[in-house]
Amino acid sequence: MTETNRISVIIPCLNEATNLTELLPILTNEGKGRLLEIIVSDGGSEDKSVAIAKLNGATIVHSPICCRATQLNLGAKKAKGDILYFLHADTRPIEGFAEVIHSSLGEGKRVGCFRYRFDNETKLLQVNSWFTKFNSILSGGGDQSLFIEKTFFNELNGFDESFHIMEDFELVRRIRQKSDFHVLPYTMTVSARKYRENGWLKVQLANFTAFSLFLLKVKPASIKSLYLKFLSRKN
Repeated sequence: MTETNRISVIIPCLNEATNLTELLPILTNEGKGRLLEIIVSDGGSEDKSVAIAKLNGATIVHSPICCRATQLNLGAKKAKGDILYFLHADTRPIEGFAEVIHSSLGEGKRVGCFRYRFDNETKLLQVNSWFTKFNSILSGGGDQSLFIEKTFFNELNGFDESFHIMEDFELVRRIRQKSDFHVLPYTMTVSARKYRENGWLKVQLANFTAFSLFLLKVKPASIKSLYLKFLSRKN
């Protein structure tokens, strides 16, 4: 098996020691022969994130600024595989994720993501996660984890680094202009910590505001400013 049919997992990170301790062994175990490497793109962690990533065999990329779009682009530039899988530190991939991604690409799906459920089964969050099964304008957020052929990612010039939030939806918008986008019928697990820390209503208002301004093509800096009036964003 060559590098040209293997996966580079790219994880943006800021103070994610606890999550990396759990996530990285899962990736290694479930990646099997399809996983080429794990890249942790760090935005200036002050905990043990970098040490834990190294201990688990991950490659470390140090970003000069803490901006998810920048961190993901730096990780993609470092990647050796021709399949990129962008994954948040507080998400947990499906069993056999690497084989599923590889098979999907073999079926002609150049890019896509997964459904998800929260690690908290409250009714309101169940409703939120239910919508992730549909391939719609709301699909493609970072929590759904994006896989994409590296050549296609490079053709798109990666993430737009002027977006400090909504960078995921901005990329998917450009993807849809050139290719079909796919939501695979497999469900991963996503942390509900933002909802626990801020409350469901406040997070919903923040998300609705950010997405509405994004659709109206408001400047990225203004979207970020208004978003942060509702809650502080973890990386």
